[in-house]
Amino acid sequence: MSLAPRAVLVHRTTEYEELLARHGTHGQAAFFLSSRGRDIEEIAERHRRTRRALAEVTGAIPLTWRQTRVERTDLDRFLFAPEDVVIVVGQDGLVANVAKYLTGQPVVGIDTDPGRNPGVLVRHRPRDAGVLLPSVLASATGLSELTMVEAVADDTQRLLALNEIYLGAAGHQTARYRLGLEDDGGVVEAQASSGVLVGTGTGATGWIRSVWQERGGGFRLPGPTEERLVWFVREAWPSPATGTSYVAGELAGSGRLTLTVESERIVAFGDGIESDAVELTWGQTVRVGVCGERLRLVG
Repeated sequence: MSLAPRAVLVHRTTEYEELLARHGTHGQAAFFLSSRGRDIEEIAERHRRTRRALAEVTGAIPLTWRQTRVERTDLDRFLFAPEDVVIVVGQDGLVANVAKYLTGQPVVGIDTDPGRNPGVLVRHRPRDAGVLLPSVLASATGLSELTMVEAVADDTQRLLALNEIYLGAAGHQTARYRLGLEDDGGVVEAQASSGVLVGTGTGATGWIRSVWQERGGGFRLPGPTEERLVWFVREAWPSPATGTSYVAGELAGSGRLTLTVESERIVAFGDGIESDAVELTWGQTVRVGVCGERLRLVG
């Protein structure tokens, strides 16, 4: 017997809740902000909008569905099931945060703060949930298959991301490694830099785009569903032992960027979540390229 769909509401702790956790009461939090020239009411109103959105979306879940909630910080400990419908209630970045933990489940992005969020990934309003959710599993429902990026280390550690993967030294130290492309005849270059960034078309609306603009363009950024990635080396340092020939490029289809560690420790993390990083040490190699999985975004 097949299980009924399960609605998984993904949300994150609001700024207001974080302030209360730190200062204890609304009054103490308000005093803390006022001493720094800030008004707590703006933050409290965003909190109320988020809570109203969660309540409205929860009320729109079909009665025959099961449901549960998961907070952003608990995503790495939550077990998603094949029959889940993932409803992200919050910002665009929250969709990216959950993407790496999914295996084809449909995702509905609900924008809690229109006008403040770009709405690239949270494309729907809370009021749309009543009509949208019952139709999510229908074959006619429009789904965008968004390209993801993966990094696979030689010890089988694997990391997925929707926007970008960053490889570099922990903190702000210089990363030392050898960089190459698998289809470039085995040519590699020793480098010292602030790290390497490999991103998707979805990531081209964020960090990747800012680096691309600083470099003056040079090639077209990929679209969100395009099976193509772009990569950049940040602040490569020229020296007698390190070069700057490989500082940007594209990866299409099965193309892979390879990085071999030549320092004590390098980390790789996706979509800004440093707490869920892959750690690499001397001599290890990691391959980065287009991921076989896609994020199935509704709308």
